[in-house]
Amino acid sequence: MNLPSHIGRASAVFLYSAYSWLMLSGLLQIGIDVVSQHLRGTRKPGVETTLYYGLNTAYGLSQILFAALALYVTYQYGALLLARSTGLCIGLLAAAAWLAFCFTFITYPHPRMTVAVFALLLAVAAFTA
Repeated sequence: MNLPSHIGRASAVFLYSAYSWLMLSGLLQIGIDVVSQHLRGTRKPGVETTLYYGLNTAYGLSQILFAALALYVTYQYGALLLARSTGLCIGLLAAAAWLAFCFTFITYPHPRMTVAVFALLLAVAAFTA
């Protein structure tokens, strides 16, 4: 890990943890709510099923792509770029957008909890920077 002298190791660890958690939760969202239900045939074909799969796929893929980009930037350019206030604000705004998406479209609590853990890890990274 490339760490500048004023960025603590704890902050970098929390940044990597936050974005790794986001990647894992996005993969699990797609794996559990889309792929497994499709393979088991738990939903009858129709408009509601298409909407359900589409919303969950969009939700999970957005988390995966955001986390992949953040991990790439953190690994390539060091934790300094994302530990600054701009990087943390972008991450927290993304968490707020996912929470709004969850409260609007997803009725069960698990995606809300995973986004809350992501926001908590980002907040801890901000306080340890």
